[in-house]
Amino acid sequence: MSSATKTLELLNYFSASRPEIGLSQLCKLAGRDKATTYRHLQALEETGFVEQNPETKRYRLGPFVLQLAQTREKTVPRRSGVEAPLAALADVTGETSHVSVLSGLSVYPLMSCESPKHSIRAIIDVRTFALHATASGMCALAFGPAELLTVAQENLEVFTSKTARTSGDLASAIETVRETGFGRSNRTFEDEIYGLSVPIFDQTEKFAGAVSVASVAARFTSKQEPIIQQNLIAASRKITHNWGGKIPAAIEAVWAKSLSSSQIMEPAS
Repeated sequence: MSSATKTLELLNYFSASRPEIGLSQLCKLAGRDKATTYRHLQALEETGFVEQNPETKRYRLGPFVLQLAQTREKTVPRRSGVEAPLAALADVTGETSHVSVLSGLSVYPLMSCESPKHSIRAIIDVRTFALHATASGMCALAFGPAELLTVAQENLEVFTSKTARTSGDLASAIETVRETGFGRSNRTFEDEIYGLSVPIFDQTEKFAGAVSVASVAARFTSKQEPIIQQNLIAASRKITHNWGGKIPAAIEAVWAKSLSSSQIMEPAS
């Protein structure tokens, strides 16, 4: 790993729940010695990637990160196309909705929207989505580039008792996603969360990301599932359209079959 890569890698440790990090803490997180970490931080500070809070002396993301984010959105617009669909999805489901994007061989969080209907709700606070353990990651494995499977198989980290532990378990779960059109994480990443996800496509007509609903598992019911599924599909169609793409006919067919099956299984009221 080059020095530049190690330097930029430090940026991954900052998040919404950890906006400021002290030198000693960053050394522990990165597993590096103090002199090396400080040297890398100086390089990041000189280029505006991080800055030091004058009061706490801890480091936080710098102004150049914001500039890069704005440039990215202007040249490859993503966030503006998801705001309204996410808000509508969170409102109708009463749960946290979020969108992830595929970049390289990783799935990153783009935007989330929490519903105010419940005081206890899912919080999206990850640097990347675990491919084998999250609904977004499962969508990427089922509908994204084949190389992602190798990445997932090489890192079958166990998060809960329900996390896929073998390549066979993972392959079976991926096949279910392809057959139904829905990524699913039934307490596989967090014990308290049940996730449902559908793919999003862009102007390349390839998998670009996923839109998901993260429910508190104790609130998730068979009656709520088809409601979430229907509105996930509507959100995917809208976001895909906003990103200049089109839902593949094969995906639409699988969704139609899944919704039809869920309606048959749902008892009449």
